Amino acid sequence: MDDALFYDTLRQGLWIATLVSLPILSVALLVGLVIGLFQALTSIQEMTLTFVPKLAAIVSVFWVTMGFMTETLVSYFKTTLVPIIAGG
Repeated sequence: MDDALFYDTLRQGLWIATLVSLPILSVALLVGLVIGLFQALTSIQEMTLTFVPKLAAIVSVFWVTMGFMTETLVSYFKTTLVPIIAGG
């Protein structure tokens, strides 16, 4: 495997990882921001107030985007990694 193929495969893998993690991370950021703003406005400093809604939002977004994540990863493995492994 030459260096160009290695770095191109690594670049594609990092881009796929970014695409797959973006929905969950963006929802966690938005929910955390909204809850933090709510806590600052009401002076409620309860730790479970941040944890439970964020966890529920992350699980629901994961459930909704699970098909997209699976299809993206399977496509990457079938079109990029398997030919490289099978080719030598």
